[in-house]
Amino acid sequence: MLAAPGAVTALLGGREGAAREVRAAHAAGASDTARKALGFDELLAGDVEAMKRRTRNLAKRQLTWMRKLAGVQVVDVTGRDPDEVAVELLP
Repeated sequence: MLAAPGAVTALLGGREGAAREVRAAHAAGASDTARKALGFDELLAGDVEAMKRRTRNLAKRQLTWMRKLAGVQVVDVTGRDPDEVAVELLP
């Protein structure tokens, strides 16, 4: 379902804002694969929900991949203060 046009404008700063974000990512070296995984085409088309879905799917794939690596500890920082997380992780 597409977001209401006003919501898209508020979230992205309008199509111009979305286009700026996509150009900045391209200039920073984002590959076609990365841009597709993050839903940049959908973002430019104003389909924010599809862009969010693609981004969530990428995050799930990354977590699945990381969990399979030896010695990797996934730390959930959701809703936590960065200083609290740093104290926990740093010796």
